[in-house]
Amino acid sequence: MTETSEHLRQSLVDASREAEALRLNAGTSGNISVRTDKGMLITPTGVPSKSLRTEMIVEMDLDGAWSGEMTPSSEWALHAAVYKARPEVQAIVHAHPDNCVALSCAREPLPAFHYMIAGFGGDDIRCSKYAAFGSPELAGVTVEAIEGRTACLLANHGMVAVGATVAEAFGRTVKLETLARQYILCRSFSQPVVLTPDDLVEVKERYKTYGRQPVRAS
Repeated sequence: MTETSEHLRQSLVDASREAEALRLNAGTSGNISVRTDKGMLITPTGVPSKSLRTEMIVEMDLDGAWSGEMTPSSEWALHAAVYKARPEVQAIVHAHPDNCVALSCAREPLPAFHYMIAGFGGDDIRCSKYAAFGSPELAGVTVEAIEGRTACLLANHGMVAVGATVAEAFGRTVKLETLARQYILCRSFSQPVVLTPDDLVEVKERYKTYGRQPVRAS
């Protein structure tokens, strides 16, 4: 096992444990992966995060072939499909946080009630069509729902977020669950006011420089 492989494996273990600590997942739900030269590393099926170790992380290609004693997550096809469709994606988090699940069970998208929705790449967070967990159909509807976005909801299921690193995909997962909670909270007493297309044009322009620090000469 190379030092790089060990680092990537540890990042999946750490993210899985953090996801449970933050109640983004519970028990054996959810799965996380990172792209490699040979395909991906992905968390195994049926292993609670507190029991997860780096040697349990499964190495596999994007067509379903894997090696080792552990069986990959039942959602490996979802991860593989996203990697095939989105060459820029390097890591994927699939989780079942309460507020995202609640919206997904209503099969509702998350509209631009808050400017941070635009940070996911579009004017809303789409909810996919329904498909059974672990199925090729779920992989297909996920790719469709997340097109042009960095996250989506999965109907009657949960959510998916992607990123250039495990940390980035995980951060988007936390952000999406926060926004879903805030949206549901607002709807509990009023109908949220959605930002206009013109509002979102300005927000997206501002996001082009958001969070960037100036480069200082050494």
